[in-house]
Amino acid sequence: MGRGKIEIKRIENTTNRQVTFCKRRNGLLKKAYELSILCDAEVALIVFSTRGRLYEYSNNNIRNTIERYKKACSDSTGSSSVTEINAQYYQQESAKLRQQIQMLQNSNRHLMGDALSTLTVKELKQVENRLERGITRIRSKKHELLLAEIEYFQKKEIELENENVYLRTKVSEVERLQQANMVSGSEMNAIQALASRHFFSQNMIEGGGATFPQQDKKNLHLG
Repeated sequence: MGRGKIEIKRIENTTNRQVTFCKRRNGLLKKAYELSILCDAEVALIVFSTRGRLYEYSNNNIRNTIERYKKACSDSTGSSSVTEINAQYYQQESAKLRQQIQMLQNSNRHLMGDALSTLTVKELKQVENRLERGITRIRSKKHELLLAEIEYFQKKEIELENENVYLRTKVSEVERLQQANMVSGSEMNAIQALASRHFFSQNMIEGGGATFPQQDKKNLHLG
């Protein structure tokens, strides 16, 4: 015997209605799946039970399918132009940006110690943690800068020390050269003195030999 036709109306019995819902829901989801596979169609199915539970199926992102549906309805009815759609989109984005700016401004005021009376204990703790993290980063950066300055001055100190060593070396060389010149002058004076003595001795020899005192001459004569 074939299946008999049933009257399409609300099932009054709660249990029968729930059983029928489960069976036909599963069958509907299966048919949607088969349609999407066999016909390569974009299918989105949304079902809410009488208790408010959601059942859905989509072979694509269901939100994208809904947006595509809205756009198709908009294009077909002509109720919204592309300009209006863009305007709505930019209004929404502008509202989001204004909200973000407001949040950042409030956060900055909280960090500066303003408008704290409206915050809860948890929010105050979050502000405190942010301040502590900021102070830690500032101290770390300050430490890095101090180390860089110390390294710079150490390099400068080494350079100055090298210059001092170089200058001291030059001064030592100049003093050594001056001393060498003084020694050479002394040697020249000594040579000149020796030459003078040799000159006088030679003249004396050439002039008649040695000279004797007057008393010695008398002794020689008497002898």
